[in-house]
Amino acid sequence: MRYVTISIIMLTYNREKFIERAIKSILAQDFSDYEFIIVDNGSTDRSGAIADEYACKDPRIKVVHRERGNIGSGRNAGLEAAQGAYITFADDDDECAPDYLSFLYKLAVNHKADISICGVAKEESGAVISDRDRDNIAVMSAEEAIIALMWRRRYSTGFPAKLISAEMFKDIRFSETGQYDDIPLLYKILAKAETVAYHGLPKYKVYRHGSNNSSATTKDTHITIDYLNAYRQAYRERTEWLCERFPYRADYWWYFDFSFQISMVNKIISNGLKDCEEHLKAMRCELAEHYAEFMNSTYILDFEKIWMENYIL
Repeated sequence: MRYVTISIIMLTYNREKFIERAIKSILAQDFSDYEFIIVDNGSTDRSGAIADEYACKDPRIKVVHRERGNIGSGRNAGLEAAQGAYITFADDDDECAPDYLSFLYKLAVNHKADISICGVAKEESGAVISDRDRDNIAVMSAEEAIIALMWRRRYSTGFPAKLISAEMFKDIRFSETGQYDDIPLLYKILAKAETVAYHGLPKYKVYRHGSNNSSATTKDTHITIDYLNAYRQAYRERTEWLCERFPYRADYWWYFDFSFQISMVNKIISNGLKDCEEHLKAMRCELAEHYAEFMNSTYILDFEKIWMENYIL
């Protein structure tokens, strides 16, 4: 039995400089039927205390204090406490527009969608960049939504900026090991949906700074051996899972796998990342083995062909 329409889950860890802004943006929502679950993931600064102070002021806020764990285990703690018919996630260093919840809820209801997604604005060093397709609207099947996810032209693998029916999380949870939790799960959530609705209008703002968990995905020089270990494993598991679930699209799934690999090869070589030589060798060997398959793919992009010719031949 669900007691509220939306559960907002925010995981926080040592974000005392940012969390108050994030909390205030949720409390300013023009949609009131929600609960706000803040999971203090073992903070050693005042992040948890700040959350408690706001919980004393607004009964919709529930604070879960727990020992330090990875992002996935923290989000799972939020899911266990959630009582909403829909779930959305917000990061503790980001900000939601005042109509973030109402926009996503109306989008889901109007299109009878299990998942609704809005656009994202990104701010770094004071400059704000919004998604290019802010006026784009798409109503997709699960398969179409996964393909759009892989292209990353409409939305990313992150869970913020998405409103998800709580039913989609039945019998499925975030990984409680590893640093990157979004990539191994979002495509599985999308695969369970009958309908996914997207509107590119940005209602969620991401703030980029040096301590972002996703810094390696935005700054090539931050790529490490641990990053490549996690990402290569996650991408290969994703490829194999999708090939089993949607076998008639196997050419698509393997294209995205090879595309990821040649992108990493380019980043490692272009940035002279010497610590990643073992991964570089392994990816170049696999790409050489599948050279004709990748180069003859219907989906391969021109710059990927150039990289293949420069790095693999």
